[in-house]
Amino acid sequence: MRAPEMDAAPLLSPQAAADLLYQAHQTGQPVPPLRGRLAVSDGDGAYQIQELNTRRWLAEGRRLVGRKIGLTSRAVQAQLGVDQPDFGMLFADMAVGDGEPIPPGRLIQPKVEAEVALVLGRDLTHAHHTFADLICATEYVLPALEVVDSRIAGWDIKFLDTVADNASSGLFVLGGQPRRLADVDLAACGMELLAGQEVLSRGNGRACLGHPLNAAVWLANVMARCGRPLRAGDVVLTGALGPMVQARPGEAYVARIEGLGEVRALFG
Repeated sequence: MRAPEMDAAPLLSPQAAADLLYQAHQTGQPVPPLRGRLAVSDGDGAYQIQELNTRRWLAEGRRLVGRKIGLTSRAVQAQLGVDQPDFGMLFADMAVGDGEPIPPGRLIQPKVEAEVALVLGRDLTHAHHTFADLICATEYVLPALEVVDSRIAGWDIKFLDTVADNASSGLFVLGGQPRRLADVDLAACGMELLAGQEVLSRGNGRACLGHPLNAAVWLANVMARCGRPLRAGDVVLTGALGPMVQARPGEAYVARIEGLGEVRALFG
């Protein structure tokens, strides 16, 4: 006699998936990949999950201070099977001072990447923005380190996983010497990411969709359509200038970006 077939596990609703990621954020215990287990199966559904946690965190008192752009590398897009970047929210409690120690256990599985950060001086609320709009809106630029993290176990992610998980956001570090946009060639600026004297990653501004402002134009348009337009004072992390590296305990990582100076992340 054949045993009755087991019912398939029910698919996760957007709220159930958001709850899992929220719990992982709170406890530091990662969860299995979400893809294949979601009732939603496209980017819009993944952003719905992200938005549910954004609303929850705002209701809990976290302050939104900017956005991050991810997947600006064509190679990484191809790896995840997409043809566009993604975005995540930056909250005030994610900001770490230049060289300020990051305590052990604050993140689950951190990695580091060097980026150009924009700080905006104007709101960006149009349906369609131009390169010139971003030039006018950028108050100053800074070197930055994004410390990415994933609530998905083993970084086993595809597009839906990372988008739902706030674009794998963790922390960010800004350099302390702002530059005017007119004084820096953001496309040509070379970057080195070092630990001690060892160069771990190299790149330049062209890695960000050809120019960091191209990535920022994309973000401004998407955020206006989503009803969360970029505002004066917001920080925009425009995307990695080179490959990310695994963060090691007790290590200091220094990003040197031509024309922008240095910024340092120290892991306790």
